[in-house]
Amino acid sequence: MFVVIVGGGRVGAQLATTLLEQGHRVRVVEHRKDVLSLLHRELPTEIIYEGNGTDPFVLDRVELDRADVAAACLTNDADNLALCYLARTRYHVPKTIARINNPRNAWLFDEKFHVDVALNQAELMASLIVEEMSLGDMMTLLKLQRGQFLLVEEIIPPGAKAIGIAIKDLNLPESCVIAGIIRQGKMVVPRGVTTFQEGDEVLAVTDREGAVKLAELLNAPEPVTPARRAE
Repeated sequence: MFVVIVGGGRVGAQLATTLLEQGHRVRVVEHRKDVLSLLHRELPTEIIYEGNGTDPFVLDRVELDRADVAAACLTNDADNLALCYLARTRYHVPKTIARINNPRNAWLFDEKFHVDVALNQAELMASLIVEEMSLGDMMTLLKLQRGQFLLVEEIIPPGAKAIGIAIKDLNLPESCVIAGIIRQGKMVVPRGVTTFQEGDEVLAVTDREGAVKLAELLNAPEPVTPARRAE
């Protein structure tokens, strides 16, 4: 995959480092002298291009028209929007990703400016907090189809409702599929009659509703407090 990153600050530099480690082709565009100095210490010189990230001359030089992804990591939201618009309309880049600096500008980052994926840090933090609180001990491993589906994992604790119950009898939503069970270090292919055991590591592909339902079945039971006993 060939990715052009426009904006070489901390976000752009870390993104470039990660993509290079994964074996992708990367080019980084930056115009600030102090940032360029830091980039040359962290990244291979041949992938760094000096210039204004919204200047077509510079974008021609980095061969944006050959990129699979354009990542707008500039510190100005207007520049990020301009880059995504240019990337799609002039250079026909298949995928654009843009960083939102000011959450109040989030409403602009949509198909009007050809932004495929908008990274709003405030929104991401809020959704992560809600997700972590609602899913208990369940861990999200991967988000699929722009977050509509999740690959989740959980180790079944003592006392979980699902222990001893066949998968077909759990009344899980159709959108929740048990993909695998790791039991004592070995993979168990789940069938309808397969029952869960304490200590099983469960992998599932599900939507948000299914994840909440599955978490109810796989999480540890809530402790009974003295107040609840009195009730």
